[in-house]
Amino acid sequence: MDNTTRYERLRERYQNGDIDRRSFLGLIGAAGLAYGVQTPFARYATAQTVSQVRFDGWGGVVSEAFREHAFGPFTEKTGIEVVDGTFGGGDEYLSRVKAAQPGEYNLAHLSGVFDYARYHNLGLSTELNEANIPNLEFVIPKLIDVFRKVSGGTLSCVPYDYGTTGIAYNRDHISDEEMQEKGAKILIDEALKGKIGGWDDWRTRMWYAALQTDQNPNDIQDVEAAWDAIRTHRDLALKYWTSGAELMSLLAEGEIYVTEGWSGRIYALQEQGHNIGYMDPPNGFGWQECLFVLKGSPLEACEELLNFMLAPETSIAVAEGQNYPPALDPSKVDLGAKIPTLPAFDPTGTLDGLVFADPAFWNGNEQVWSETFGRVKRGY
Repeated sequence: MDNTTRYERLRERYQNGDIDRRSFLGLIGAAGLAYGVQTPFARYATAQTVSQVRFDGWGGVVSEAFREHAFGPFTEKTGIEVVDGTFGGGDEYLSRVKAAQPGEYNLAHLSGVFDYARYHNLGLSTELNEANIPNLEFVIPKLIDVFRKVSGGTLSCVPYDYGTTGIAYNRDHISDEEMQEKGAKILIDEALKGKIGGWDDWRTRMWYAALQTDQNPNDIQDVEAAWDAIRTHRDLALKYWTSGAELMSLLAEGEIYVTEGWSGRIYALQEQGHNIGYMDPPNGFGWQECLFVLKGSPLEACEELLNFMLAPETSIAVAEGQNYPPALDPSKVDLGAKIPTLPAFDPTGTLDGLVFADPAFWNGNEQVWSETFGRVKRGY
């Protein structure tokens, strides 16, 4: 039986109601893989993406907020299914994307302008039709403009939220006064050996090493001093955590007393009643996140999802669920009672109080520093 006949028979069974849509798509996908089919299965695969898109994010309370307040309501409204995946870090996800076929991944919750820049520079960006995303008008202009500069005036994403990677500490063991005194250097305090944690991420390690050696994180001059600080932290730390869920567990269970951590995850711990403090040290790590559309994705369906997620009622609900301020401009949108209480929230909408990573500086050092961090982790 040739491939075309197989396809026609499967399609006939689907149209007759003998198999449901999910089974039909699974069967033609399996047939395509088994027989190396390019057509007509490939033609149908393009059509199927109109009825479903894939979204990958950070998991935990963040993904839960997306599912409950955005993806579920969007599917009910449009009939477009959002296939929800997760990742633990930006480098891990990029490796998946680079190994995938175009169109296999569609949207991603990326962190920072430096992520946007490297995806764009790798040819993984697209050009969104902003006329299909009218809710962009509610977004803080500064957050949009930084992306436009990278991609020549067009957008391959919409800004969605922002926050900080500050220092979380167990108040049963570390006082607010001690935190104010030691700041970022508490993460290399010998007295806390075995009770220190840290994110398994070369950028965060290097950013905090800059603070610990009294350097500007966006202009690190004494690189060796920074690596020495990272080695010191490595030797004192109980472990590196690799996800927000693990970060929260280590702090909640008292396995560690101090670590850098994501502002929204720490707020979630505080909401749960844990005696965890949070501090943004001077020149602390501010970041913004975007919803990025990858090359090869079904643009109109993705744009419809983006516009739905930027609607104030959706964006506010997600923000309250994930505990990160939305990208909405507080001068244009009433953000309610909870959002102004979140860490890192800027009531002015200028974000002047946050220090963001310079994409040219950090992407320019990515290859060498990421490789060096890999060796340092192994004890070198």
